[in-house]
Parts: sequence; C-alpha cells; structure tokens
Amino acid sequence: MYNIIKLREAPALADAAAPWFHEKWGIDEAAYRESMEECLAGKAPVPQWYVCVEDGAILGGLGVIENDFHDRKDLAPNVCAVYTEEAHRKRGIAGALLDAVCKDMASLGVKTLYLLTDHDSFYERYGWEFFCMAQGDGEEEPSRIYRKITE
Repeated sequence: MYNIIKLREAPALADAAAPWFHEKWGIDEAAYRESMEECLAGKAPVPQWYVCVEDGAILGGLGVIENDFHDRKDLAPNVCAVYTEEAHRKRGIAGALLDAVCKDMASLGVKTLYLLTDHDSFYERYGWEFFCMAQGDGEEEPSRIYRKITE
C-alpha cells in the first residue's frame, strides 16, 4: 500500500524527490532542490512538495509553487509537476495526491489552487473546474488552467 508524504515532514526524501521530478519533467534538478529547500525552511505555505511512496520507491508526486511557468501571474499558487509512474497508474495515486494537497493547503490557509495542463477531462474527476486559458512560457498553444477551492 502506498503512502502520501509531505516533504516538510520527511526532509530526507528531498534527495530522492528532486532527481525524480527532474527525470519526469526535464526541469533543472537544482531548481527542484531550491524549491524543496524553501519548502523545508517553512517560512511560507508555498512552495510545498508531496510524494507517493511504496516500498521505498516514489510512485508519484506533485508540488505547489507560485507560478507554473505561465502568463497569468495573478492565478496563484499553482499545483505543478503532477506525475504518476506509468506502471502504477489507475491505482488512485493521482487522485490521492490531489486530495492530499488540497486538504494540506487548506490547513495552511490557502483557499484556492490553480493548475496548468494540456489535459481536458482528467482533473474534473477530482473536483477541479476549468477556469481559463493561459499561455505557458515557451509554448506555441495556450493551455488550460483549472481551479479548486480547497475549503
């Protein structure tokens, strides 16, 4: 059985999480490490990082950052880097991660979350609503932004 872990409650996981997210998304590993260090410093509710772990392996994860590289800086904070290992999909991991992040961010006083994606039906399953289109940095086509009220 898998567990959803808040990085701030298991700081040692940052050493495995930063390269894992880098491998999935191609963003510089140092950027993940910097964001995770800021999370661990605990000075603000954002950023936050979450991983799904089973038998010591990361099966999935996501983060919360101010802006997920798009032109709508007013829509913050953003859930980012949502990913579940292909071999472990259809086990409810993404839904569990999304539920956990919403509950946790609500407990930290964050009432609304946004999410930039190219998916057009996935997040609705978990109570997210389409909010608007936004232009991702370096992207030719706009992407969808979803919104979730956390309370």
